[in-house]
Amino acid sequence: MNDAPSPRAAEIASALTSVGERLSRACLDAGRDPDDVQLLPVTKFFPASDVAILFGLGCREFGESREQEASSKVAELGELDAAGIGDVRWHMIGSVQRNKARSIAQWAYAIHSVDSPRLVDALAKAATVALGEGGRDQPLRVLLQVSLDGDPLRGGVPLDELPELADRTESAAGLELSGLMAVPPLGADPERAFAALQAAHTELQRSHPAATALSAGMTGDLEVAVRYGSTCVRVGTALLGSRPIASN
Repeated sequence: MNDAPSPRAAEIASALTSVGERLSRACLDAGRDPDDVQLLPVTKFFPASDVAILFGLGCREFGESREQEASSKVAELGELDAAGIGDVRWHMIGSVQRNKARSIAQWAYAIHSVDSPRLVDALAKAATVALGEGGRDQPLRVLLQVSLDGDPLRGGVPLDELPELADRTESAAGLELSGLMAVPPLGADPERAFAALQAAHTELQRSHPAATALSAGMTGDLEVAVRYGSTCVRVGTALLGSRPIASN
């Protein structure tokens, strides 16, 4: 009987080891404990079979960016519940339309991209209903997406509006304010971008001390993000490659 891993499984295992070593070095260089920074595999555009491989390698939390794709993937993996796939925690890391709030509240452990009062209200209503109906057993964790360049087309709440949105989120039923997220503007110096995000996070924690999460850094800039306090790096390309499935 041949128990050798498939070529894809071997490829992902090698990549996971490499990224893990890279993240550990980044933490040590920054004088931080590697256990304090989560590696969040971003599985958007890749099949559920890749998630299953990562699960078998010890990963338990995954990032998705499109509600329809994520819902389909969650359902597909649900069929593998006997293998323990049901223990997965899903993170919504992409932009969210309010009309998708009800669906997201059914499967997401956390959402990293909340940037408006109306979205907070929609998610609070959906999460409260899901809690009442047994669709979830804990509040939906919310990270507020910060705009570092003020461009509304790129998403994110302007820094001057962050305190009000944080207050609204923390007081909303069904939600738990967990921290901040940001993506550096295209072409921006990541040092300056992550320094600004770290400063905003430090200020947020003065009034919201439980908002300890800082979701920052991806394949190309995770070392800089770790240096500026990231507690969660979102890595896709370095783990799964640049071969997305066809998009509808």
